[in-house]
Amino acid sequence: MKNFLAKISYDGTDFSGWQIQKEGRTVQQVLENALSKIAKEEIKTISAGRTDAGVHAIGQYANFHFPIQMTAKQIRLAIRAHLPYDILVSQIVEVPHDFNARYDAQSRSYRYIIAKYRTPFNRKYKTFIPKIKINSEVAEDCLEYFIGKHDFTSFAKLNPDLNNYNCNVLEFEFEETEHDYIFEIRANRFLHNMVRRVVGTIINISCSNTNPSIITKLLLDKTTVNKLINTIPPNGLYLIDVEYPKIIVENKF
Repeated sequence: MKNFLAKISYDGTDFSGWQIQKEGRTVQQVLENALSKIAKEEIKTISAGRTDAGVHAIGQYANFHFPIQMTAKQIRLAIRAHLPYDILVSQIVEVPHDFNARYDAQSRSYRYIIAKYRTPFNRKYKTFIPKIKINSEVAEDCLEYFIGKHDFTSFAKLNPDLNNYNCNVLEFEFEETEHDYIFEIRANRFLHNMVRRVVGTIINISCSNTNPSIITKLLLDKTTVNKLINTIPPNGLYLIDVEYPKIIVENKF
């Protein structure tokens, strides 16, 4: 049975997140149903990460073992007929049998977009927060405090199944354009609500003229009970890429 890795993009607006749940439409459920129809038996997928309800993906990845003799291209073409328009499988490649999209990932990258102005056209794909004006200089100064290995308990939804809340933030960038404020962050792993709370905190620091050095204390306190920590909406968040060892994926994407 061959193992395949799929690159997936989706509009998260009408999904209750990636992971299958008892109630609600999820990306994993729709993808597995489509693959199962082709294989005529149940197919399970393993994703690089679980996106929350309303969060979008440009570069989500999931692997699956497939029981029938089809090439990666044949599976990709066949699955088109079974997927709704808010999901696209853009690429599929064969990977080693023991490859795992979650555990073999070296890093994940997210983008968060905040619109400067409210319009009817960006309400689902950007976040608009009334009465804020981000100070770009302060926002830039905040980034360095998150880079490196830290315990992100203060910036995550508590999960009893986790052994630790340590993450290594490898890159964190901010850009102000004519229409938007854009944050991009890359780390070895992300926790539930982490990106939304980190960006929300930066916004609060910027708008309240708080010294960015407070971030060091917030990390050390390991508590979300602080008025600076705020979970902003999911619709401005995108999973944009996942990095894998080149020797495993062989640069096929």
